[in-house]
Order: sequence, then structure tokens, then C-alpha cells
Amino acid sequence: MLTLHLVRHGRTVFNTERRLQGWCDSPLTADGLVGVRSTASHLAATRLDAAYTSPSGRTRTTAAEILAHHPGTPLVAVDGLREMSFGDLEASPEDELFRDVDARELFGSVLAGTHPGFPGGEPAHEYIERVVAAFETIERAHVDDEHVLVVSHGVTLAVYLRLVVGGDLEPLANASVSTVSVDRVGSRSALIIGLDPSGQGVSAGFEPAEDATVVEAPKP
Repeated sequence: MLTLHLVRHGRTVFNTERRLQGWCDSPLTADGLVGVRSTASHLAATRLDAAYTSPSGRTRTTAAEILAHHPGTPLVAVDGLREMSFGDLEASPEDELFRDVDARELFGSVLAGTHPGFPGGEPAHEYIERVVAAFETIERAHVDDEHVLVVSHGVTLAVYLRLVVGGDLEPLANASVSTVSVDRVGSRSALIIGLDPSGQGVSAGFEPAEDATVVEAPKP
């Protein structure tokens, strides 16, 4: 039985500023780092045989904090684990997108694969195909009784979790942990969804401190 420990990256500058953050990046805030370290402590006693991350700086920083408790665990960056691209809207205020469309309706169409994509971005069906392919590759690489860390993004993790549970999900909090088991024939079961060790909750609507400091991503 394979056990996947899915972690959303910690809170970032663009999360606090409520800017769209897909392929663009911003560093973790100081409180985001605190949240990630709470998650790292939560997972410290769990054996991690391998780890995968999106190539984004915010996920690599999150993964590095978790793996500080697991020296020697290999970390692999997988391009398919990136967040959905918002195209020309990257780094724009969320309000510019959501003033004309309901956020749940929009992301519901993304997860259903029917959204045509944002200008300059990727269609939802292509996005889902690459995310599912990335997770299937990880699953095939670990057929024994292993525990594997996957650090990615809110919507990307929701794509995979929707595959597991077959229904709608609440938004995942920054630095939250979801756990999925996969048996030898590929049957998946959700054990935990959206556990929030730090108690910081979902980032939407969070107001940043004026003197917020940031944490830079480690070099690849």
C-alpha cells in the first residue's frame, strides 16, 4: 500500500495580497513559514521514503522545511505538479477576475475540465491531463509499502483529490495535509483531506501585515 502525503505550499506574498498565482511565483511570508514549520513538525514522525514538488519556489521552500526532519529523503521536481496557468492574468488582483464570475463556479468548471482557459493560459482539460499524468507516474514508481510526500498547489491538489473522492471539495488551506492510500491495483482512498496543523486556514481574505517579511526559495 502506497501512502501519499499531499501538502499545499505555505502562505505567500501574493496569497496575502490576493493576487492570482499560477505559474508566476512569490515567496513565503514570515507567518507562512510558521505555518509550514507546524506542518513539518506534524509530519516529522512519519517515514518519508521519497518526495516530489512542483518546480515553483513556494513549493520548493515548503518541501525543504518538511524534509529538514527527513535528511536523506530524495526530492524530485515534477513539472506536471505546477498550478494551472492564469496566462495574461498572472499576478493580477483576484477581484479583477471574480467581479464578473463566481469563484466556486469558475474553479468548478476548471476541475470538471470544461473551462476554456484564461487568455495566454492552458485549457482546463490539458491542465487536468498533465496533473493526472504526474500523479500516475508517482504512483507507478512506488508500488511497495512506502510513504511519499507531494508538495503542490491548491487547485492542482484538488484535481487529484477530486479523482479520489469523486466530488466537490472545500478549498485547501496553505500548508494543509491530505493523505491518500493507493493499493497495488491502483485503487485510491482518501484518509485525510485538508488537515490544517497550523490553524491558519484558507488564505483568501487574509490581510497581510504592513511589515511582513518573506522567505526566499532555496536554489535548485
